[in-house]
Amino acid sequence: MVTLNEIPKRVEIDYPCNWSYKIITQNEEACKKRISSLTQNRISKLRKSKKSSKGKYVSFNLEILVHNDDDRKMLFEELKKIKDVKMVL
Repeated sequence: MVTLNEIPKRVEIDYPCNWSYKIITQNEEACKKRISSLTQNRISKLRKSKKSSKGKYVSFNLEILVHNDDDRKMLFEELKKIKDVKMVL
């Protein structure tokens, strides 16, 4: 049996690697354009994921090559700043 003290505090990530973000927005087209401009010089793949039952929200999966931990965190923060983005996971 594993105790809480035996669980690693931090996961080691080998960089560079592909990282996935889930982005939930209210404005599909504007969000796609902004994500495209943010990722234009990077290896990435943006795919529409789901639409809410009432059609108010749409989600995207963004898979992108990140070079290090700071790069991964910076992308997360920049995605959260996009107008009409409600959540980034």
